[in-house]
Amino acid sequence: MTLWSQTKNITVDDIWNGTFRPDYLYGLKAMPQSDKYSKIDITRQKRAYEIGIYNYATLQREATAFSTEKFPFVGYFEYEFSPDEQQIIIGSKIKPIYRHSRKGTYYVYNRDTKKLELIAQGDIQEPSFSPAGDKVAYIKDNNLFIKDLISKKTIQITSDGLKNHIINGIPDWVYEEEFSYSKAYEWSKDGQKLAYVKFDETDVPEFSMIRYDDELYPKVETFKYPKAGDKNSKVSLHYYDLNTGKTKKLNLGDYEYIPRIQWANADCLTAITLNRLQNHIKLYKYNTRYNKGGFVIDHTTDKYIDLEATDNLTFLPDGKFIWSNETSGFNHFYLYDRKGKMLRQITKGNWEVTDFYGYDPLLNRIFYQSTETGSKNRAVYSIDLNGKHKKLLSPANGTSDTEFSANHKYFINTFSNIETPYTFTVNLGENGKIVKTIIDNKALLNKLKDYDLPKKEFTTFKSANGMDLNGYIIKPKNFDPHQKYPVLIYQYSGPNVQTVRNAWNSSNDYYHYLLAQQGYIVVSADPRGTGGRGAAFKKLTYKQLGKLELEDISAVAKQLGDLPYVDAKRIGIWGWSFGGFMSSNAILKKPDLFRMAIAVAPVTNWRFYDTVYTERYNGLPDDNPDGYDDNSPLFFTTGLKGKFLLVHGSADDNVHVQNSMRLARKLQENDQPFDEMIYTDKNHSIYGGKTRNHLFKKMLRYVKNNL
Repeated sequence: MTLWSQTKNITVDDIWNGTFRPDYLYGLKAMPQSDKYSKIDITRQKRAYEIGIYNYATLQREATAFSTEKFPFVGYFEYEFSPDEQQIIIGSKIKPIYRHSRKGTYYVYNRDTKKLELIAQGDIQEPSFSPAGDKVAYIKDNNLFIKDLISKKTIQITSDGLKNHIINGIPDWVYEEEFSYSKAYEWSKDGQKLAYVKFDETDVPEFSMIRYDDELYPKVETFKYPKAGDKNSKVSLHYYDLNTGKTKKLNLGDYEYIPRIQWANADCLTAITLNRLQNHIKLYKYNTRYNKGGFVIDHTTDKYIDLEATDNLTFLPDGKFIWSNETSGFNHFYLYDRKGKMLRQITKGNWEVTDFYGYDPLLNRIFYQSTETGSKNRAVYSIDLNGKHKKLLSPANGTSDTEFSANHKYFINTFSNIETPYTFTVNLGENGKIVKTIIDNKALLNKLKDYDLPKKEFTTFKSANGMDLNGYIIKPKNFDPHQKYPVLIYQYSGPNVQTVRNAWNSSNDYYHYLLAQQGYIVVSADPRGTGGRGAAFKKLTYKQLGKLELEDISAVAKQLGDLPYVDAKRIGIWGWSFGGFMSSNAILKKPDLFRMAIAVAPVTNWRFYDTVYTERYNGLPDDNPDGYDDNSPLFFTTGLKGKFLLVHGSADDNVHVQNSMRLARKLQENDQPFDEMIYTDKNHSIYGGKTRNHLFKKMLRYVKNNL
């Protein structure tokens, strides 16, 4: 008898039912004090979720900090250890609100007494321990509270919180989405003060969405959403003194945004402010002991300041601080004295610092991630504060992200590249040497052999003005250079984002492999304005979102069309969000180049999108009307020749379905044939149940029927 195995083809169901899901470390966290880490384990025998505590050096599980076996929790939960590791905040019945925010029922579990204590009745948000672990602050109904875990008494810090009017200690919608955080309060280092940002969104225009659910009558969900040019929340910085019971409001001068607050020490509160155009940044320091404050950094640029590039402010014990900026043309670290005078540039070169992992005061070193090994890669380094003795701590060819132990002696590195699925290792912080491998995902690699996947190959394209653009190409496994193949271009193209990365497969990649198995070439490219290549490249698209990006993607399409194995009459394009905006423009403004387009959750005019994101990259609508309208698909609907599929979730709180509805109406008014799919009650991710299966099957049929 002959044993043989037949090569499998990928199906859409395979992509979304977990067939290709790699093993992962869930809920991984470094312990606050000890040389250990914690993660969430699933114990199938007990049918429970547990928080296991592990030794970095041996990978041995040394303790079970918490188990749902003895407590009435169902399924997955959130957790946070107190600084002394003896208590844990446990979140249950978690309900997502927007991208980062969530609410739920939260408890404090005491590891000594084995007791579980409810923090507050009903849903609360963002509970966090005080530095001593004797108190918990939290938000309920837009107000800030502190619960004393010893006396069991609760203090209400604010009382003016009101939905769609006043928010205390958590951000409004646009701050959460564009400044990427969900907690707008911070304990002082000694736990005696609590700083918080108040959002007055009374004058912010309201946006309403209809939710259909399973009710007889649909519900209208209304929230504050400032579109480009409209009023933002009025924000102010306050701190509450637990000793005096008094609250003080700080005067930060002229500003529009307070995107970050931080305590430098027990007495010094700092705030980062930005103006409306986000090209003027200030660092304000206020000494609560002496009631004195002032600006130590005041910097203006001619375009915009990328907050993500400066999001690593770190204060040293002697009052100096580390901060990064793009003044050299690339994001790098600088050391400042306590008054804000720049002492030295720590990192240098034509590459980007992309993440910050902390400062070790004993070794006087910092740990960070960068693109030093290439703009498609992310590697981990350490360097002395004097800019010397830099060490590469991770593999160079791929993408690494890490979680350091409290003392930086160890780190857990998550590594992957286009050939290697996620590998989790314990490494030494001193030199990056691997101590142990936790997960290698070899089982997934063996499973994928049965599918005989096509290969993703990195390549380079030319932009419309001759610059090199990062790209990749996926060809059918049985590729024949003498045949002609249709091409589908996948792109995002938005500011500071890359689709061309040396990292393991995403779900989209498997969809593209599926297409390649069915005879399509799939290509992606990162046009001007995307990330990883420095400030100049990123900011080329300033005040003209969509213009240069479309020129470059069109140039890529033309280069593909010139290849002997590409059918130039069968080039399609697809994308999601900003990528949907680009796909819409491509099919409408370049009708002779693109035969088909799929736009998922697209922006169709930047006037419809939020203030923070849109004005950062495109300025104010009244100051830059051409930058908004010349690149809006709404004004080019008479040019449609190819096949166009428009997709949106009806409950998209981010890119509102208004965008697609307005574009659909313009196409209808101009008697242009197109296809549309609305996903009822789905948000920007269009996720839940079998929704993704439905969407990607729809997209697959559309590509096969029209390209």
